[in-house]
Amino acid sequence: MKTVAEVIGVSRSNLADCLQERCKKRIGRPPLPDDELVSKIKAVVAELPTYGYRRVHAVLKRQALAAGLKPPNHKRVYRVMKVHGLLLDRHVGGDERRHDGRIAVDERNRRWCSDGFEIGCDNGERVRVAFALDCCDREAMSFLATTGGITGEDVRDLMVAAVEYRFGQVNRLPVTIEWLSDNGSCYVAGDTRSFARDIGLEPRTTPLESPQSNGMAEAFVRTIKRDYVRVSPRPDAETVMRQLPAWIAHYNKVHPHKALGYRSPREFIAAHARP
Repeated sequence: MKTVAEVIGVSRSNLADCLQERCKKRIGRPPLPDDELVSKIKAVVAELPTYGYRRVHAVLKRQALAAGLKPPNHKRVYRVMKVHGLLLDRHVGGDERRHDGRIAVDERNRRWCSDGFEIGCDNGERVRVAFALDCCDREAMSFLATTGGITGEDVRDLMVAAVEYRFGQVNRLPVTIEWLSDNGSCYVAGDTRSFARDIGLEPRTTPLESPQSNGMAEAFVRTIKRDYVRVSPRPDAETVMRQLPAWIAHYNKVHPHKALGYRSPREFIAAHARP
C-alpha cells in the first residue's frame, strides 16, 4: 500500500478510503428540508404578492417569534424563493431623482408629512386620498377619501384628526410639530396655514417641482398603490373607499419597513415604548 501510494503521489489514507469505498463525511450541518418553508413563503406571497424576499422574511420572522420558534435566515429565504421562482422582477425604470436633505427624524411627533393621490376605478371614477404620516415611525395617523377634490377644509380636518389621534382632544399641541407638504392649493391656502399654526403645527412646503423633497410621503403613495391598490378589485369608488381603511390598518400593523429594521410602524412604536 505504501509503495503504491508513493508511486501515484497520494496519501495512504486517501488510497485506503478509495479502496474501501468509504463515503466522505459532509462538512457542516446537512441542509434543512425546504418543503415547509416553501409552503409558508407561498402563503405570504399569495396574500402579499408585491413583497420581495426581505419583507417576506420579516413576515415569517414575526410569525415564528409569535409561535416561539426560531425564524429562518434571510439568506435561506432568498435561496428558496429564487429556486422556486418566487422572487420579484428587478425594477428597470428610468433614473430616479435624488434628494440630499433628510426627511426622517429620530423622535416621534417632531415632523409630520402629508400628501394626496388618486386611485382610478374600472368604471372611470376616481378616489382622491389625503393622509398624514409621522416622519419617525412612518405611521399613517389620519387619512380621508373623497370622489371630489381635496380642499383646504379637508386638509384642516386631516390635521385635527392627526392631532387627536396622537394627543387626544386638545386645543393646541404641547410642542410645535413641523407639517411638511407640497405646494398644493389646499395646503398653501391662507386659512389652512393659519389654522395649522393655531393648533401648534408649523407649515413647511417643499421647493416647486421637487416631489422628492417630500420623499417619505411619496414612498407611502408608492407602497399603497403597489401593495394594496394594484392587487385589489376596484370596480367603482364605493368599493375602493370601503377597502381603504383595511389597507391603512394593514400598512400600520403589518407592512415591514427597511428603515425601521423591517418592522411595521406599530411594532416600531411598541418597541420604543418599552422602558
